[in-house]
Amino acid sequence: MRNLLIGVVAGIVIGIAVGTSAIAPRLQSRMPVAQETVRLEMPPMPPPEPTPVSTPAPIQPTNTQIRSPENSVSWRMASAFGSAMPHLGSMAKRVEDNMREISGGSFRIMFHEPGALVPPLEMLDAVRSGAIEAAYSSPAFWADKFPALQLFASIPFGPPAKEYLGWLYEGGGYKIFQDIYRKNGLHGLVCGFSTRGASGWMRQPIRSLKDFNGLTLRATGLAAKVMERIGAATTVLAGGDMRIAFDKGMIDGGVFSQPAADMSLGLERKAEYYYFPGWQQSSALYGLMINLDSWNALPPVQRTRIETVCGDNVRYGLAEGEAGQFTALKRMTALGIEIKQLPPTVLSALKNAWAEVAVEESNKDRQFALAWTSLNRFHEEYSIWSELSEPRP
Repeated sequence: MRNLLIGVVAGIVIGIAVGTSAIAPRLQSRMPVAQETVRLEMPPMPPPEPTPVSTPAPIQPTNTQIRSPENSVSWRMASAFGSAMPHLGSMAKRVEDNMREISGGSFRIMFHEPGALVPPLEMLDAVRSGAIEAAYSSPAFWADKFPALQLFASIPFGPPAKEYLGWLYEGGGYKIFQDIYRKNGLHGLVCGFSTRGASGWMRQPIRSLKDFNGLTLRATGLAAKVMERIGAATTVLAGGDMRIAFDKGMIDGGVFSQPAADMSLGLERKAEYYYFPGWQQSSALYGLMINLDSWNALPPVQRTRIETVCGDNVRYGLAEGEAGQFTALKRMTALGIEIKQLPPTVLSALKNAWAEVAVEESNKDRQFALAWTSLNRFHEEYSIWSELSEPRP
């Protein structure tokens, strides 16, 4: 070929960092190879030879135009969180919206408001039986059936976001999570994320541990077991039922989520005191449950699309959850809500109670013990990296 200019420019930059320390034998690092790409400008090609005139072939439609109804998929997804609820509801609604976009409309996961298809606390059985294809909720809702799932919801005094996600995706946590679901006719995906929330609403101030005696609190998962150990009674309620429970005197307080989500339920009109820190939720995971037969029937490309949407929801949840809380706190203070901190003696007692609960749950349930041991092993190794990498005065 005439007048063809060929050039190759390559650059390889290799960086090698070698450090020695007391823990150096346990650590290795690799610096990535950086590559520089040079765009080659091609000279203009000579005009093509004229071709005989012929009748043009008919224009073929694009893939989206020729998609037939029998090739499309439509699922029903029940949600434990209403679409208008900040953060929790928006993450659930994004599953529907993003699946439609990423699949070009060939795969619809239809969001349904809480209770529209099935009561929130009955969603697992509905998905498992095939009555509906999917449901969005917190794994903590199913603690009575599968205790180990509590470790994939929120963990009292648990790991911060980066450590939790490190264990989940690279430390073996996700495999344990999915094994629990698959053994019970379900496929589970982590499909949302929150960072630390509040420790809850109270109608009376908490000054010492004895103030919990006789209280009935809304709580789920492991937090409920810890509260019961320090003298409170607990009840499991869907978030939307908390306001009614306050009105009927069924609860004296309770924990739900972060400030923006709590205000969407109107809880600031039902209790005067709002407590921090969120000892029961350093980080929180949210899940998409899918009927296992429905999942297995999907082609690989559609499975990958669901996994991609859920992975992006984790990213979105981490960012949106952190960004939206201060505005809600300002609104609360303007309404006269007292934002308070739990006394150190109460936090210490809660932490001791959690240590006892963790041992007790591990002794009762093999899968819980497996997940708890895995998480603690990851923490032991991760703490070395954390100690080295985190600046300390």
